[in-house]
Amino acid sequence: MSLAGGLLSGDVRALARAISLAEDRDPQATALVAELQPQTGRAFLVGLTGSPGTGKSTLADALVKVIRDRQQTVGVIAVDPSSPFTGGAVLGDRIRMSRHTLDKGVFIRSMGARGHLGGLAAATREAIHLLDAYGRDVILVETVGVGQSELEISTICDTVVLVLMPESGDAVQTIKAGILEIADVFVINKVDLGGAEKTRRLIQDAMALGPRQAWRPPILMASAAKEEGIGPLWDAILGHQAFLKESGGLAARRQQRLKQEVVALVAERARDEARRVLDGDTAVGRRLRENRNGKLNPYALAEEVLGQRGPQGGS
Repeated sequence: MSLAGGLLSGDVRALARAISLAEDRDPQATALVAELQPQTGRAFLVGLTGSPGTGKSTLADALVKVIRDRQQTVGVIAVDPSSPFTGGAVLGDRIRMSRHTLDKGVFIRSMGARGHLGGLAAATREAIHLLDAYGRDVILVETVGVGQSELEISTICDTVVLVLMPESGDAVQTIKAGILEIADVFVINKVDLGGAEKTRRLIQDAMALGPRQAWRPPILMASAAKEEGIGPLWDAILGHQAFLKESGGLAARRQQRLKQEVVALVAERARDEARRVLDGDTAVGRRLRENRNGKLNPYALAEEVLGQRGPQGGS
């Protein structure tokens, strides 16, 4: 049976193999995703983002339990920092979520960011397509951290959940960084630490200063370690899904996501081609290696690599 056939028939080994190909940037993965494209578009994509230490992985684990209790299948893609030695994921969220290991309705994969600027592995989108084709009802995507570069999560998922901690400074940094705008649902985790109400008011006040939106992100309180507040959090996420469907926002988001994916694919291929030209036995590559005074014009070289004009610039 082909890899695509195995994946569509529910073979978890075929799914794992396909995601490994995507992580290795193997051309087979691209061909496989293209073949499976007609079987995608059914999963609900939920992004979990927030600063390190806010308990995103514990929260994801608790959400998986709630989702499974409601008879839906789930896939988890946990994008972790990469090992500088192997390029693999360092944190290993599969260890944290070990209680779901024997549940066939749950598939968990840790992926190394591998230096990708958005904090999301370049293969994340392909892994999402593969899990979607595999038939998962819900796909959770957990990012490394939060910051300007992690705004990319809003272009990948239908609903973005921003995880904060009480009085940790995260709320203030969130407002400063403009990340407030990407959150569809706020959750203040570890409420047992105290100061959660103060953090809630800070977020509420910040939202009041912004433009009025059709969807007003709810602010939930939770303690993932104690599995408290997780049901209401999932209900809030489903509430946003219902809003998107009723307002037409879901189709708009997915159209925008397709556009962003095309841009990302073009950029990735352009980078690969540029490296090939510059590292290879080409005129521009030779001039670059022979340059000793650092006076080559990078803009002209870029134009030459793109093939838009002839050799320009000099040493």
